[in-house]
Amino acid sequence: MRGTGRILDVLDVLHRDQVALRIHDDAFSAMDLTARHPRTGGLLSTVKFMVQALADAGELQRDLQRGLTYDGLRAAEAKGSKGGQRPAVATEKTEAVRTAYLEGRSIAALARDHGVSDEGVTVGSGQGYTLRVSAILAVHRQLLAHCQSLDGTPGTSATPAQRKAHREYANRVSNLDQ
Repeated sequence: MRGTGRILDVLDVLHRDQVALRIHDDAFSAMDLTARHPRTGGLLSTVKFMVQALADAGELQRDLQRGLTYDGLRAAEAKGSKGGQRPAVATEKTEAVRTAYLEGRSIAALARDHGVSDEGVTVGSGQGYTLRVSAILAVHRQLLAHCQSLDGTPGTSATPAQRKAHREYANRVSNLDQ
C-alpha cells in the first residue's frame, strides 16, 4: 500500500495547485482522478477506490513477474547457466586487463587490443511511467518548479533517470516558449 499513499499525496498536490489529472484511454477514459466532494472537499470515494484498485493490480503484476523471473533463473541455474550478460573479455584475460589498466594503459587501447567497445553499455532503468499534462504554459512552469530538486544540482538525491526525465520535460517546456 506504500504506492497508494504516494499516489494519493500526489493527487492532493495536484488539487492544491488546481491541476486536473484525467485518464484518457481505455475503460476509465475521462475519469478525473483529482475530483473532490463538493461539500467536504475530500477526494471522491470512487477516486480513492480506483487508485487503490489500480495500485493493487500493479502490485499483483509486479509480484507475478518477480515470481516468473525467479522461476526462470532457478531453471537456468539447474541447467548450469549462470545468467546475465556474457563478459566482453574472457575470464582468463581479465586479470591481465586489470593489471594493464592499473599500470596506466588507457581504456581505449585496452578495448582496441581485446576487440571490445570502450563506450560501455547503456542500461535503461526506472519504471517508464509517463504523465501527460494538458495545461497552459504557466502550469507546466509551476510543475517544473515543483520538481526542481530533480535537475541534477549537486547534493540532491535524484537518480540518473529522474534527472533525464526532468531535463527532457524542461526542454519540452522551453520549446513551447518559442
